[in-house]
Amino acid sequence: MNEITGNSNSQVLIDPDDCLKNGNSDMKIRSAYTNQSWLSPKTSNGQQSADKKPERNKATDQIRRSLSEVIRCQNLVVLSGLGTSLCVLDDSDPSKCKAPTMQDLWQRVETAYTSKNKALWTKLLASVRHPAGNKNIEELLSACKVAENFLRNGELKRLEKFKSLAEKEIRAAVDFLKSTDPLPIHRTFLQRIARRSSGKGRTKIFTTNYDLCFEHAAKSGRFVVIDGFSPTLPPTFDPVYFTYDIVRRGTDGNASAFIPNVFHLYKLHGSIDWERCESDIEKKHNTDKPLLIYPRSSKYEQAFSQPYLEMMAALQAALREPNTGLVIVGFGFNDNHIAEPVLSAIRSNLGLKVVVVDPYLESNLKKENANKYLKVIMQMMDQGDARLTFLNGTFEDIAREIPDMVAETDLEKHMVRMRGIEGDTA
Repeated sequence: MNEITGNSNSQVLIDPDDCLKNGNSDMKIRSAYTNQSWLSPKTSNGQQSADKKPERNKATDQIRRSLSEVIRCQNLVVLSGLGTSLCVLDDSDPSKCKAPTMQDLWQRVETAYTSKNKALWTKLLASVRHPAGNKNIEELLSACKVAENFLRNGELKRLEKFKSLAEKEIRAAVDFLKSTDPLPIHRTFLQRIARRSSGKGRTKIFTTNYDLCFEHAAKSGRFVVIDGFSPTLPPTFDPVYFTYDIVRRGTDGNASAFIPNVFHLYKLHGSIDWERCESDIEKKHNTDKPLLIYPRSSKYEQAFSQPYLEMMAALQAALREPNTGLVIVGFGFNDNHIAEPVLSAIRSNLGLKVVVVDPYLESNLKKENANKYLKVIMQMMDQGDARLTFLNGTFEDIAREIPDMVAETDLEKHMVRMRGIEGDTA
């Protein structure tokens, strides 16, 4: 365990100071200090400032202070959703992302199901009583689950066939990552949040994503991932592994040193490389039976079965710890079984500091049907709760603007040089 993370790809090492000084960030901030409005490094409340420099500095200072306060907490928790995978771009078309959105999943499932007979789709929607104009794959699969209770014979068989096909298409869609994908944004993010000093707790990343972005980025960045699976073959899940840590032994065999490049990873909705094998859960590459919580209303119930129960329990426990920073990025608060514990912790744990990052926060909160959880958090913030911050920005924004709290070591610099010589840009 002697390797420490290093970044060989120059595009990873983005100076957040340069980004904000040059006005390249579109991030906006809303907090208890912004007078119930959004501030931007470029403009104030959407209007060009007469004197750009003071206004830009005000927003910039607020962004940096909020991020720094969260990162400096004794305990650091990250809750990530789909938004953290949308930065992985398609090789053939860089304007498109590899990770599928809910709309992409709907289109893929519909295309596969109607490849031979387009009329089948209309019949399916009618049989499960799903409105034809509602292209929400989660609501459709939820309707299918309910329809199992009243459909019979041929209709039930067609429904089961559709469910099998839909799950197959979803599995294929979320397995988008190649081993050669460089993932510079994820690697930068890990460098900023997972390299912690010896006096602080390990960073805990909780994600609803099925993909392996964080795992691949950790591998290329030389991070150690503690994910609840054994280091033996085949890797087998046991929550006891979350209680283990990794240290570097001294040459005398007694002294040990804290390794800064270790983080915990909890996959709240399963993973494309998990498979249930009799009584165990194992990691298997290219499994055709991945253990996933598919997008449907019953995912709340599934989340409280193993191994998801362990993940949810760990999330709730982490959010109750004093002096804890929580970064929520790319998560839309649409999963009630996750949003409820988060809101509960915000209400009850005064030692919890929270930064929510999403590129559509500002626009979505203006809608009449704005997310109820985000509305409550904003109301608390506007009433003066200084623990809470909204950042209207992307995962890319937050990855480059989070302060790097641990200086690059000589070994890391050496690894960068060696990678450059060897031509390793992965």
